[in-house]
Amino acid sequence: MSPALPEGQVPPDDGGLPATVIEGAERRGFGVYLHVPFCTVRCGYCDFNTYTAAELGGGASQVAYADTALREIDLAGRVLADAGLPPREVATVFVGGGTPTVLPVGDLARMLDAVRATWGLAPGAEVTTEANPDSVTPQSLEQLAAAGFTRVSFGMQSAVGHVLRTLDRTHDPARIPDVVAWARAAGLEVSLDLIYGTPGESLEDWRTSLEAALATGVDHVSAYALVVEQGTKMAAQVRRGELPEPDGDDEAAKYELADQILSAAGLHWYEVSNWARTSAQACEHNLAYWRGDDWWGIGPGAHSHVGGVRWWNVKHPRAYAARLEAGLSPAAGREVLTDEEAYLERVLLGVRLADGLPLSDVGPAGRSAVTGLVADGLVDGRAAVRRPDPRVLLTRRGRLLADTVVRALTG
Repeated sequence: MSPALPEGQVPPDDGGLPATVIEGAERRGFGVYLHVPFCTVRCGYCDFNTYTAAELGGGASQVAYADTALREIDLAGRVLADAGLPPREVATVFVGGGTPTVLPVGDLARMLDAVRATWGLAPGAEVTTEANPDSVTPQSLEQLAAAGFTRVSFGMQSAVGHVLRTLDRTHDPARIPDVVAWARAAGLEVSLDLIYGTPGESLEDWRTSLEAALATGVDHVSAYALVVEQGTKMAAQVRRGELPEPDGDDEAAKYELADQILSAAGLHWYEVSNWARTSAQACEHNLAYWRGDDWWGIGPGAHSHVGGVRWWNVKHPRAYAARLEAGLSPAAGREVLTDEEAYLERVLLGVRLADGLPLSDVGPAGRSAVTGLVADGLVDGRAAVRRPDPRVLLTRRGRLLADTVVRALTG
């Protein structure tokens, strides 16, 4: 079960935005997130807003989904224009889920075409889709590239069979080198997503997964610590004592191993959980989130952010479709960030980047805490005094304790 939506203000039925969103818009990039809320199987650890065919119930259809999403893209175009925002081409598109590639490539192409027709794509725009290794073929990847996709992110998670079984993943790990080769042959950039800390995963299992990912020759790897979310099958297994709870010290050791192995192979961290061979191969869409750019999230449960206004859509595909068919915005709630909230978010996201957070972005109380953070080995001392651009840059230990750093910087 996916988490409940946050509480917030009731948004207008037409989705209209306050006039304040135009302030500074020319300095912010614009991206589009497309949520595809369908999976063939629900993984035991997953709490994303996704549904299998059996969970959908009546009134929601994978077949009709692309047409429903096109209605929200049309709405988004009108809302942003009515708000007086300057015309901005889309710099990044990210199709996530769920498993986007359970839809026919033609549906994904139609959604991308609608984004292109509504706003235009910037030259060199990054267009990514997530995919499961067992949801693509050489032909489907070639079709995605022909439709304008530039990048695919495969949910590898692990190269070890018993770890994948614990996670309820259905793909054969031996398929990973094949799908990477097929995607690269189609001209797509490739990223692999990994999860560490699965119950029963040893440090050597994790090393095996890292080495298997690198053996494919990919230029981007994301590695995330497993979090057992309430309401999931895995949470119930932990509660019943069938699985041990993930151990923080174990996950810290696995993060350090990942950073060592990936760095030695020429992939460098650019965000706490992400490594790329060059800056050009970093995920620009995710960087836009961390830098506070604007994005519109299409789909049930999708979140959006424009000019300090954040909103989120109704969760269930049936409710989402019904509102759009009635000519209404699918937004369920929204919030306008206060100056204090915007500051906290800027620090929270900015310190996660390898570029560091400009010290000038930190308030006086936070700046006074930097010396102590350096002494504790959490912040790089040289970066903190570098002229003319001192920055708060996390050490490897600081990345493991990023929340501690944020608390110190924000009080």
